[in-house]
Amino acid sequence: MPSLAASLSQASAPNLPGPSSMATTTTDLNTDTITSLKRTAASAFGSTSEENSGRKKPKEAADESATAMSISEPAIDGQALADELEQELQCGCCSALVYRPVIVHPCQHFFCGSCVVLWVRNGGTNCPACRGISVSVTPSRALQSMADVLSRAAPSRARSVNERMQADEIYKAGLSLRLPTPRLPSPEPTIQTNNNYVLPCPHCLPGNQFGWRCPEPIVDPDTDPENAWNSEEGVPPGHAYCGNCENILALPAPTTTKCDFCQVSFCGIGVTNRCSVAPLASQYPNELSDLSDLLQCGEVYECFDHNPFEVEVMFDYLASQNFTPRHIYREILDMILQTPRQFEPLFERDLFMDVHGVSGGVDPNPTAPRQKICRACATEVLLWGLRDWWVQERKKGFLEEAIMKRPDCPDGNECVRQKDHG
Repeated sequence: MPSLAASLSQASAPNLPGPSSMATTTTDLNTDTITSLKRTAASAFGSTSEENSGRKKPKEAADESATAMSISEPAIDGQALADELEQELQCGCCSALVYRPVIVHPCQHFFCGSCVVLWVRNGGTNCPACRGISVSVTPSRALQSMADVLSRAAPSRARSVNERMQADEIYKAGLSLRLPTPRLPSPEPTIQTNNNYVLPCPHCLPGNQFGWRCPEPIVDPDTDPENAWNSEEGVPPGHAYCGNCENILALPAPTTTKCDFCQVSFCGIGVTNRCSVAPLASQYPNELSDLSDLLQCGEVYECFDHNPFEVEVMFDYLASQNFTPRHIYREILDMILQTPRQFEPLFERDLFMDVHGVSGGVDPNPTAPRQKICRACATEVLLWGLRDWWVQERKKGFLEEAIMKRPDCPDGNECVRQKDHG
């Protein structure tokens, strides 16, 4: 029998493997762990191979992109493009391809420069398209470039040579214009249209705001119709009609003034600076505030017998010297006053007849000196002396040398060949 100590020793000792079996077990565990962490080549690159299978080669992608573009973008029709461009570049006045285009501000409508000049000459004061008030009219290089491109691509759509020559005589390319400000509305006339009775003037009423009463007051037809003045009998005694607002006025009233040239009276009440006259050198020519107004005045070309070349030379000179119509008017006044006959040649030509909508009075003393003038008569003085003033101004030598070397025609303004370009 085994000893008791040996039995106890075997019973207390655990069932542990030996060194060789311990090493084998550790190796098996490490191998299983590493095997589970590693991925096979197929599993590691499986997704990549699937993605690559879905990708396309660069050449194939470029070919398909070009094919898609060719399908999505239709071919450009040159004829249709030219038609549409011509429609967009059409002048709102003449309905043709715009020539020397100008833009009206602030509405941004555009027209031929010559069309705008003719529009103003015919009395236009607003934009020809929308009738909006204009601040300025400036040339447009962008529109001109587009019109030039269209004309080169489709010469048949360009304006004819004769049209361009006529337009160049009216408007000089690159020059800014200005639409004249609409005239202030005149006060409502004081003549009743229902019964043709003349209403009292502002000074006829007792206790009026002007502190002066007419010595021959007009009877109010509303209060005394039997003694009212009928307009068919003419102008009431001691009264006249204002040359600007055409309202009835009292001749001896302190506010009334009379032009020494047209003999028309002005009320001094209706429109400030227009219903009155002024000393000769202080007056402004009517509707001629700056050089652009003078350029758009058709009477200027009549002063030069419709010689557009000489007019353009003069306008270039005026622009370089910053001359205004009022400056020219004053210098013409000085020229006239230095002559022995002064204003007599102007009266002999009846320049101051019918310059207003109302008739003027009789000149009490035709030989009396002229001291006061209205705006309309100041304009007549300016236009009458403009050409003679220009002749004297050329002699100052401020023009370009090429202009100064031009020989003068011996026939002067009687020349019959100035318009013969044959």
